[in-house]
Amino acid sequence: MEINYIPTKEGKIAEITGNTTFIQNQEDALNLMMNCLYNDADKLILYQENITPNFFNLKTKLAGDILQKFSTYQAYLAIVGDFTVYESKSLQDFIRESNRMKRIHFVSSREEALELFGGLH
Repeated sequence: MEINYIPTKEGKIAEITGNTTFIQNQEDALNLMMNCLYNDADKLILYQENITPNFFNLKTKLAGDILQKFSTYQAYLAIVGDFTVYESKSLQDFIRESNRMKRIHFVSSREEALELFGGLH
């Protein structure tokens, strides 16, 4: 896992990349978020392939638990991926509602995430 800090006018964005699934549970997400907040980055970009597939199964409640932590600590998250692969209507509704609330975003590209967070000028 690698964290790249991108400076913006509003603060830092933490882009987290890697070749493994490093978000397996709520504790992994919380530790990563706190590490980024400690380094003055309240906006995180994660990639779908680095998050356990259980996150996208709403029955596990993992997505809700993780997203609640981001809300509690006033951090922002963009998850980059192709979410059309999930046929669950409830997941698609969850994604739409999350995007509407403006704290957690499900986006299709790194550029879209950076634009949301003020990282593209």
